[in-house]
Amino acid sequence: MDGNHLPQIIDNWIGGETCGAVSGESFDKLSPATGQKLYGIARSLAGDIERAVEVASQAQPGWAAMTPVQRGDILHDIAQAMRRNQEKIAAIVASETGMSFNAAMGETGGAIAQGEFTAGEGRRFYGRTTTSAVSNKYAMTIRQALGVAGLIIAANTPIANVAWKVFPALICGNSAVLKAAEDTPGTAWYFAKLAHEAGLPPGVLNVVQGYGAEAGEPLVAHPDVAVISFTGSTAVGRRIASVAGERLAKVSLELGGKNPLVVCDDADLESAADWVLLSAFSNAGQRCASGSRIIIFESIYERFRDLLIERTRQLKVGPDNEDDLGPVINERQLNNMLAAIDQAQKEGAVVLAGGKRLTDEAHTGGFYLAPTLIEGADPRNQISTTELFGPITCLYKVKNFGEALQMANDSPYGLTACIHTRSIHRATEFTQKVQAGVAVVNAGTFGSEPHMPFGGLKQSGNGTREPGTEALDVYSDLKNIIINIDAGEL
Repeated sequence: MDGNHLPQIIDNWIGGETCGAVSGESFDKLSPATGQKLYGIARSLAGDIERAVEVASQAQPGWAAMTPVQRGDILHDIAQAMRRNQEKIAAIVASETGMSFNAAMGETGGAIAQGEFTAGEGRRFYGRTTTSAVSNKYAMTIRQALGVAGLIIAANTPIANVAWKVFPALICGNSAVLKAAEDTPGTAWYFAKLAHEAGLPPGVLNVVQGYGAEAGEPLVAHPDVAVISFTGSTAVGRRIASVAGERLAKVSLELGGKNPLVVCDDADLESAADWVLLSAFSNAGQRCASGSRIIIFESIYERFRDLLIERTRQLKVGPDNEDDLGPVINERQLNNMLAAIDQAQKEGAVVLAGGKRLTDEAHTGGFYLAPTLIEGADPRNQISTTELFGPITCLYKVKNFGEALQMANDSPYGLTACIHTRSIHRATEFTQKVQAGVAVVNAGTFGSEPHMPFGGLKQSGNGTREPGTEALDVYSDLKNIIINIDAGEL
């Protein structure tokens, strides 16, 4: 199965059934690899959100009434359905994003692992007992569902993003309305299909297609949506926080990054170069954890820079398994990146490799940007302080560890960070002092797993963490239960 084997129009899933948008309108989904139309997408509006939330509200009490173990068993069945259909899911992901099939298989495997881990939390849906200063008084704390969860995801890793949010939201007893990414509608649609075939009760998961402003914002503003979880840009995250804040809704925001990767003078440069390229260019740089600021000690700067230039120019760009990176998700994003590169050059930065759209016969029609290395950018300029979400990384020169740490922290973002060094002293100090939600030694700027909390500081989020067991704190509330007994009745 690929994108062409999905329906001609990717509709909504509401109440366990597919349905078109109330407006009857649709818009086109284009292949990032070729620029050709894959299919249409239902253009949902506020009326579609109203219907989805109403259905979710009706389904939620029955779902919450099931024991967490029973909910976990159903989620496990969904994860196993994904495992049986892993190649079909991966084919859809590859078609919609332009990443290679092997890369899509890896991402789908991660989504399955997320489902399996979260399903197990049904048997670990722990509260706690505690003590009281008062005689004959007993206390405990339990988790309880919130209600309807509004889930809004990005297109960069579509099946992983679906699993990241849907499984934790459902295990806690919430129903969900998932606003699919407009660039990857088929992935969310097929997940919903598998979920319902695996036995998920109708209305517990509803998927709505459409543009963010037309379908996402009504979901955020809806008074019956108890919690909003969003993965995407900082600008949109601010808007969501503002709209949801008007009604004091619970909000979880996992936003952008401008992630530093420090290369010290004692680093294994061959290994560091491999990890820089993976951090900066895998998935065409479309990761919130992408390594986009490479901070290099001056004593090794030229040698390491030349190594990166050589290896970057050898990278293969295309949608096939033998390629190192594929296209970016759409032409609008590509044009934004090209404009940012042009502006950086006007401000004095130098493009060492890439910097251009690939328009040769092998890349005709697709949204391909050559992997781009830039040096000489001012750390305060836009190219250094704005997430571009593409295969672009900048090189910076520092004198020593202190300057490297200072530059790493001198950013509006604080999502992930990495250092390459053989020194336990530098590694320890960096991981303790770097302002980031994730700190890595001698690898890439990414590396989260289903059981690990992920999130960032500053403009990278609002302090929540998903997935891991910490996701339960996003999708549930705590209730204190206090029992007073009459000792005379014993």
